Amino acid sequence: MSPLPATASLLPTAVGPHFTLASSARLLGTTQVGPGAVISRGAVVRSVGGSVTLGAFSALREDAVVVGTPERPTSIGEKTVLGPRSLVMGARVGSLCDIGDGAILMPGVTLGDRCLVGEGTVLPPGMTVPDQSVVLGRPGQVLRMLSSEDLTHLQQRRGGDLSLPGAPLTPFSARDRAEDAPMGQLYAFRDRHPFVHPTATLFSSAEVSGDVVIGAGAIIGAGVKITGDLNGPVRIGARVQILENTVLHLQPDTMLVLDEGVVVGPGCVLHACNLGAGTVVEPGAILCEGSHLGKGCHVAAGSLVKARAVFPDYALVEGFPAAQVGTRTSPPEPPRWVLRPEDLPGLRRMG
Repeated sequence: MSPLPATASLLPTAVGPHFTLASSARLLGTTQVGPGAVISRGAVVRSVGGSVTLGAFSALREDAVVVGTPERPTSIGEKTVLGPRSLVMGARVGSLCDIGDGAILMPGVTLGDRCLVGEGTVLPPGMTVPDQSVVLGRPGQVLRMLSSEDLTHLQQRRGGDLSLPGAPLTPFSARDRAEDAPMGQLYAFRDRHPFVHPTATLFSSAEVSGDVVIGAGAIIGAGVKITGDLNGPVRIGARVQILENTVLHLQPDTMLVLDEGVVVGPGCVLHACNLGAGTVVEPGAILCEGSHLGKGCHVAAGSLVKARAVFPDYALVEGFPAAQVGTRTSPPEPPRWVLRPEDLPGLRRMG
């Protein structure tokens, strides 16, 4: 596990009222934030109904995503650092924790104080991790308790001070920094232009380029990148959701198709692939070129679907690399971390 830098080295370019907020970061909804917190470039916090708290002097590094809902709130303690592209979905994270790059904490996780979570670790739904644990793996397992050397490193990365200020939190609202670009950022590539259905929603930091069609009622989240500029199209069906900091792109002379009702969680990477109607891809999954999933499939968090892998309708897909671990008897229910249309007015300024 590589050391995480001290919070002082994470300072981005723009400053909020009492914390540091990068100009490319997004706080959606009302988030309770402690003094000295740092939200770095490309990080996204989605706080539905004020369901996310970020403690004093904690840091979200580049492209990290934190999601909370009233049913599954997220709290992050004081002096905790979330590494680049880490994902926290409706979990409780204690104070003085280091969350490694690309780690995924799924809904209902409880992580104690002074914990170290290794790079790429996936903590499954409902997992409880005691204080002062070192956690590694997919799924994550407690490898051991913190050593005196680990505690020394935690202290060094926090300027020699492991005390907790117990500072009060202050609400920061999306309306203080409004999401007001109705169609995100659209770019032509040569003679190819994106087409977005007028009923679709793109957050302002979403970027779409080239031969891309986005269907009716689709929702494209903050920080999503969709690229259709390598001699192949991207087709996104009606009511599809592609959530925070996910990347969709092509290889030359390929295509990428998401049929209606597909849900793609935060922090995913989709190469040229085909997903059948109603499929759910959980956060942090990677789907490689030429992979094909039938309708109603469910891809577990952090899974790697290999190039040209094919899965039938209603397959349960999990692993690194992924395999079919079961078959559903009905389409998957929408996860609690999806964006409900009724939540949109509270997350951005509409109209």
